[in-house]
Amino acid sequence: MSTKWCRFQAGDKASFGRIDDDSVTVVDGAPWGAHTVTSTRHKLSSVKLLIPTIPSTFFCVGINYRDHIIQAAKRRGVEPQFPERPDIGYRANNALCAHDDPIVKPKDSGEVFQYEGELVAIIGKQGRKIPRDKALDYVFGWTIGNDVSERTWQRGDRTMWRAKNADSFKPMGPWIVSGIDYRKMTTTIRLNGQEVDRFATANMIHDVEQYIAEVSRYCTLYPGDVMWMGTDGSPRNMKPGDVCEVEITGIGTLRNKVIEGD
Repeated sequence: MSTKWCRFQAGDKASFGRIDDDSVTVVDGAPWGAHTVTSTRHKLSSVKLLIPTIPSTFFCVGINYRDHIIQAAKRRGVEPQFPERPDIGYRANNALCAHDDPIVKPKDSGEVFQYEGELVAIIGKQGRKIPRDKALDYVFGWTIGNDVSERTWQRGDRTMWRAKNADSFKPMGPWIVSGIDYRKMTTTIRLNGQEVDRFATANMIHDVEQYIAEVSRYCTLYPGDVMWMGTDGSPRNMKPGDVCEVEITGIGTLRNKVIEGD
């Protein structure tokens, strides 16, 4: 049975919560650890949803879907190259923003400013050298990410520090859903209400289990950490005023509007 969890703000207080229909019940403690479900409830429409976790480590999978690699190679006029083994990158927490928060497009950024809709695994317990067949035991639940990318900066900056990590470039949310199977999900991306991409979420070159096993050989995973799993398709450009929605079946829809920054 699936359960929906969130971080939210009511007044000046931030709390974890369990969502039931149109209400949210305050939870003392993180849902993936020791916690108590209290009797305090709010209408979901009356609270501000926050990013569902503040990770100690923000893992981000790069090229992990075949069609995305093929389309990117075609634009560059080169032959596609597929990764032979899982390869991981990192993103910065300053880039995280929540459902319905604005994506800020810097004034000096270029036209090729794009979304990447991604499944996000939320780590639920500490682990290192995790066997592949036990990997999903370490996933508490799933949320949605939008890996916003400024492609001109991405090509020009050695570490992609601003192309991928500028403030607001990593919307994540709206909540976490536990007790569901990512292998049965479909990812749909809409720009201004128009469907622009749809793909089987699990159609990855290297799956979640393989990534967790590989990364944990060298890096300890901690509760609340996140692992973004990459995107498929050929992203389109976004501009100020656009609204991007990433929907994954079983989880929900992450929605953010693009605004112009300074």
